Amino acid sequence: MRQKRAKAYRKLMALYSMSFGFRQPYQVLVDSEMCKAATDSKIELLKQLTSVLQGDVKPMITQCCIHELYLLGKTLQPAVDLAKTFERRKCNHREPIPGDECLTSVVGETNKHRYVIATQSQPLRVKLRSIPAVPIVHVNRSVMVLEPPSDATIRSKEYTEEQALHPTGSEQQSLARPSSSTEPPRKKKKGPKGPNPLSMKKKKVETASKPPAKDKGKGKEKEQPAKDAAVGEKRKRDDADDQPSARQEQQPPDSQQDEPRRKKKRKRKAADSETVAPAVLVAT
Repeated sequence: MRQKRAKAYRKLMALYSMSFGFRQPYQVLVDSEMCKAATDSKIELLKQLTSVLQGDVKPMITQCCIHELYLLGKTLQPAVDLAKTFERRKCNHREPIPGDECLTSVVGETNKHRYVIATQSQPLRVKLRSIPAVPIVHVNRSVMVLEPPSDATIRSKEYTEEQALHPTGSEQQSLARPSSSTEPPRKKKKGPKGPNPLSMKKKKVETASKPPAKDKGKGKEKEQPAKDAAVGEKRKRDDADDQPSARQEQQPPDSQQDEPRRKKKRKRKAADSETVAPAVLVAT
């Protein structure tokens, strides 16, 4: 599909969606003649409908249209197989009727269910042009075409736009009546404004100790916290003074360290004297 034609089709479907409430996936009603034309021209019907309508598509077919294909004989078996792949739309006809009448009854006077009609029947297309908001698709020389909006569709679109711009008499009366529940807006009282809190300096936190509070009954200052602080400092000092003395007690004096050395020397002298004495005796 050429870019110019695709742009025109996109605008046309946007008109149907904005003014008449068409939504994707678009419900496409296919008749028996369209199935026959698709098989004869070897057109991929689902792909072509998607490209023409510029969106997702859900193809549907009525029971009456399928019955028409059955009556045409076995020569149209490919068209019957194609029709069976579509979703079945209940037309509520006990006995099968011609496909054009069936589709006309399904669409109705206002196309309430927002159907897109894909048909090759010229009489059916003429009937559907008199109904507003009915997109019509047909095949022209093996090319699928989306018809421009009919006069009834354009008139209906203009009417809905005019209603949206100009309200009716009942709506105007409801707008003109003042509501009793609404109250007049209260005026704000004007007065001196305070300073900007962001421009003010922050208060300094006082770290110095505050003077002791006075007793109301006796008129004396409370000295208990100060006494506790003094006692704590005195205890720390006493502990610091006691630490060197404890170390001194743990270490033995020099005299005690030298005692084992003296004992060793005495033992050596005694051993030497014992060895010298027998030698003197042998000499004598």
